[in-house]
Amino acid sequence: MGEFAFEGASRPSPIASVLAKQAFTITDGDTVHVSGERVGTRLVGFNTPEKFSPQCEYEHQLGERASARLRELVAHGSARLTKVACACAPGTEGTKICNHGRYCGTLLVDGRDVGSILISEGLAVPFICGETSCPPTPRPWCKA
Repeated sequence: MGEFAFEGASRPSPIASVLAKQAFTITDGDTVHVSGERVGTRLVGFNTPEKFSPQCEYEHQLGERASARLRELVAHGSARLTKVACACAPGTEGTKICNHGRYCGTLLVDGRDVGSILISEGLAVPFICGETSCPPTPRPWCKA
């Protein structure tokens, strides 16, 4: 765990208003956990393979690789986490109905979005939500 720039208040916000050093850990390839916060932050714009509830062994292996790659990117670059509004129905943000109660955010390392990096390396796929809802989560790793 290290110190990384973190923008945003304790609640998700579409506009970052505070800049402070904040430590966070990598939960998996698309989720981080800011020290002192009760829930994690789901990184938006992409989906990585699951390592905790994979549909097949290949997905588990790729999930581990995506997590390791995200740790590597953060360890060797300047990381900036920005909280953003989650794509949820009005009144549901912060509840289990909305993103399993997690915050949403973007993570840049040396000015580059980590989702774009992981997608370009085959460790993630694009996952773009609308303003108040998301399509089914893409999980193409176990298809024959």
